[in-house]
Amino acid sequence: MGIEIYQRIAQFGKKLAQYDTIDTTLPSIAEEAKAIINAERCSIFIVDHSTDMLWTKLSDGIGRIAIALDSGIVGLCASTEQPVIVNNPYEDSRFLSKIDEKSGFVTRNILTIPIFNSKQNVIGVIQLLNKYNGDFDENDEGIMGFFANYVSGTLELALLIESSK
Repeated sequence: MGIEIYQRIAQFGKKLAQYDTIDTTLPSIAEEAKAIINAERCSIFIVDHSTDMLWTKLSDGIGRIAIALDSGIVGLCASTEQPVIVNNPYEDSRFLSKIDEKSGFVTRNILTIPIFNSKQNVIGVIQLLNKYNGDFDENDEGIMGFFANYVSGTLELALLIESSK
């Protein structure tokens, strides 16, 4: 993956300007993240500090998910403010296998990337599941970190608009 990926992200950034609600922003970000990394699923978790929860408006393929801020691999990413790669989730005690059991989905590998707001607080986490061609690696982490920085302003604006309703 070369410069084309970053050019694609820049093009997506122009498209992001038309979104200002959570309902339009989150699915668009998730679809683009999946396409860039070539992953089967993507969910965008929003951090709710008032309830110490992480939630998705619509999780790719399963509906809404809400979990405690300190649980799972997504919670680890949000609380440590660091990306997390897990290429053997069923062997990782932090993996919330009950979500797979409930949905019938089988997670092979996971990449989570924190999304920061303008004050450098984590406002969300991008979670990608099941890379089609192998395991997630540091290159994927770097690309998605760049992507998260690129989409953070749009997401922050959409969250502000949502909270003012």
